[in-house]
Amino acid sequence: MHATTAYIPPAELLLAPDTIFNAGQIHTALETLADETATAKEIQHGTVEILMLARKAGAGAIARAINAHPLEAGRAVRSYAYLTDCIIRTVFEVSTRYLHPAKSKQDVNSLSVMAVGGYGRAEMAPHSDVDLLFITKDRPSAWTESVIESCLYILWDLRLKVGHATRSVAETLRRAKADFTIRTSVLETRYIIGNVSFANDLISKLRKTLFDRTGSEFITAKLDERNSRHKRQGNQRYVVEPNVKEGKGGLRDLQSLFWIAKYLHAVDDAIELVDLGVFSQEEFDRFDRAEGFLMAVRNQLHLIAGRAMDQLTFDLQVEVASRMGYADAGGRRAVEHFMQDYFRHATTVGDLTRIFLTAIEATHATQTSRLTQIFARRPNVPEGYKIQQSRLRHIDETAFLADRLNILRVFEVALQTELLIHPDTMRLIAANLDLIDAQMRNDPDANALFMDLLLKHGNPERALRRMNELGVLGAFIPEFQPVVAMMQFNMYHQFTVDEHTIQAVSNLSKIERGDMTDGLPTATRIMQSDTVNRKVLYTALFFHDIGKGRPEDHSVLGARIARRTVPRLGLSEQEVETVEWLVRHHLLMSDVAQKRDLSDPRTIRDFARAVQTKRRLDLLLVLTCCDIIAVGPDVWNNWKATLLRRLYHQTENALATGLENLNRDGLASEAKDRLRERLSTWRPEKIDAELERHYPPYWQGLAPHTQLVFANLLQGIHDDDLALNLVPDENRDATEICFAMADHPGIFARLTGALALVGANVVDARSFTSKDGYATAAFWVQDQDGNPYGPDRLNRLQTMIHKTLSGQVVARDAMKSRDKIKKREAKFKVPTTITFDNEGSEIYTLIEVDTRDRPGLLFDLSRTMAASSVYISSATIATYGAQVVDTFYVKDMFGLKITNTSKQAALKTKLESAIREGAIRAAE
Repeated sequence: MHATTAYIPPAELLLAPDTIFNAGQIHTALETLADETATAKEIQHGTVEILMLARKAGAGAIARAINAHPLEAGRAVRSYAYLTDCIIRTVFEVSTRYLHPAKSKQDVNSLSVMAVGGYGRAEMAPHSDVDLLFITKDRPSAWTESVIESCLYILWDLRLKVGHATRSVAETLRRAKADFTIRTSVLETRYIIGNVSFANDLISKLRKTLFDRTGSEFITAKLDERNSRHKRQGNQRYVVEPNVKEGKGGLRDLQSLFWIAKYLHAVDDAIELVDLGVFSQEEFDRFDRAEGFLMAVRNQLHLIAGRAMDQLTFDLQVEVASRMGYADAGGRRAVEHFMQDYFRHATTVGDLTRIFLTAIEATHATQTSRLTQIFARRPNVPEGYKIQQSRLRHIDETAFLADRLNILRVFEVALQTELLIHPDTMRLIAANLDLIDAQMRNDPDANALFMDLLLKHGNPERALRRMNELGVLGAFIPEFQPVVAMMQFNMYHQFTVDEHTIQAVSNLSKIERGDMTDGLPTATRIMQSDTVNRKVLYTALFFHDIGKGRPEDHSVLGARIARRTVPRLGLSEQEVETVEWLVRHHLLMSDVAQKRDLSDPRTIRDFARAVQTKRRLDLLLVLTCCDIIAVGPDVWNNWKATLLRRLYHQTENALATGLENLNRDGLASEAKDRLRERLSTWRPEKIDAELERHYPPYWQGLAPHTQLVFANLLQGIHDDDLALNLVPDENRDATEICFAMADHPGIFARLTGALALVGANVVDARSFTSKDGYATAAFWVQDQDGNPYGPDRLNRLQTMIHKTLSGQVVARDAMKSRDKIKKREAKFKVPTTITFDNEGSEIYTLIEVDTRDRPGLLFDLSRTMAASSVYISSATIATYGAQVVDTFYVKDMFGLKITNTSKQAALKTKLESAIREGAIRAAE
């Protein structure tokens, strides 16, 4: 904000001023309009027509220039502000000259038009709001009110989003003193047209009577506002669909820094922060690059959406990356390279914020900072350190750098003392990362320090995150650097790879502290036992995703990296081998639990053979839990917990008693005994009939309580009957639906169609045929939010199932209008892979379909198999965002495995065709 004696257009535009707004031509056209038009209304309408064309032409020219030079963001936003200035000045001149000619000099000097907020800063994205302040005398005249009204009507007719206020200088001062939002907006006031003395008077009085006296309270208000904004946005910098303006590390954070600097020091440009000693030149350059990048992204978002849009959603990320010149490279998509740059700039914003706020605190203590220092505990700090502004700071720069292990040691001291590290120390570390060379990386003391950070202080997350943001983590373990700020373009992983890794390590420390006992009792017991090797587990978690982003399998590459890197961290050869095994197989337990039938003895035997020992099983369970929970806040649920717990206990038992004890006959006998106990009120002959009614797979495939449900459903059933039982299963986060009816071909497909029509997501399914010809099918379903259906929605679910199975609704036809992919998810491309496995089960062929998820997919797949005379016994559905892996346990029409390769190829072709046709339908 600065005083001025005339309108000064924003500097350094993207185009020549006349290309943006040809003032001479437009003013000539307006003069001709006024000469040839009789009424004020006609002049107003004609002005709108002329300026609408001018606005479209100017905005179009700027947009084309942005497409040619997408990173010239500063010049672009000033160009939009200049175009808006020209329109507002022209509208004001039309209003005061033609619509409401002034009758006296007093009228002419009674009004000033000023830009405020972002527009006052001369920064506008393509569809930004236009915030105006009309400054009048204490009591505006009728002429003034008429001029303002006409200006606003013309601007509205031009489809500008105008925010406006009409006040005197005195009233503006009063309002700004009482309201921080108003105070912030007038902080960036800029004169546009009218009485310049009003503008100068307001600017002068704001500075003298308000800003110069209230610095500390403004800082406090802005920091509180920033914290609230971050909380609304999830308080997380590394979310995969960030808000470029309001999110953590976004433009608003940079603007908040500038607002505080402007309020305290009356700066008009961020470069002045260097002269003030707040930023070094290198830090300002980082500020400038981050701001320019974020502005460029926001410009593209507005242009693509055709409206104000600040959320970098998945579908827009792909388009923005393309427009900003990113390309596929190194086995990664262009959008992933773009988002990695985005998150690096967001990290820069966080670094600069810490530096700036600490510098401000040194001279302008806020109420919060004063209270913090008064009541803060004063821990003892080691020699060479001091506590400054309640933070840990080095005393002497030369002494600190003389022992380069201090670059790691300071993070341990911070954990020991529970102090934050002072930005001056962080700046020193960031400026001397070259000290972390090969010699230091191979220093046993340095590696011991790193392992202590992981293992000894109970909160490794804090140290790892700060080390990562400062570049220390990537410098000390160079293999980690490629995954820093790496985004995986899918709907499953909700954080960048480095943030996911740090959160996984944090989850492990929480389990060890007992903070997750209720949800993870087995993992907690393992971590709190005397036998678990903590060093192996923490190290494996740190390395588990380090191979991401390369063309080859990240588990295999990560295992090789671990084998090469972990020995220098001080682990024994046996420990290194275990870390390598865990990294290579870190997805194994999750895959088996979610993609395989855990009631099949072969599943447990194969998994037990892969794990081999109880020690590995324990470590793998804990690592798997930490990994899944760190994917995102809504990924872990009771269903996954139940599957993992079941797999763990079955494998634990198999390892203890011998794999040969896992057989179908034994399982069937145990299941019959359990059901007999539950049917104790039945007559003995009825119990015997029920136990003889089913084939062996039925007894191993269902839990006792589900077998009891079917026993009751089948009592007295007739060929035309459809017996249903729907029960929410809160422990599994799913609704269990049991069907009993006369068996006929394609029954599984009809059931999946009925469920798809009500929006139910099938997560598991079992289907059996009894010896007397009845189908018994159990489905576990969730709603679109991953929750079980509540009692209030079960009736609708049951009604739709009845309508579909009775033929009143034809699922195939009804699905055409519902099988659609949401726009924000449309850019996700998942290649289709179909595999046949005849080794994973003793009696079934496993068909695994890995493809793009959509609402009617399971119905299409099961319908295609039914048409090919393939009988589906069970299906497990594992969903990973936009990707789904459906595993079917099937037999052919003769009850045999599908072993013929030509039959497999024919079925694969039909399934691929169904997937392809469904994808086309979903995109229409």
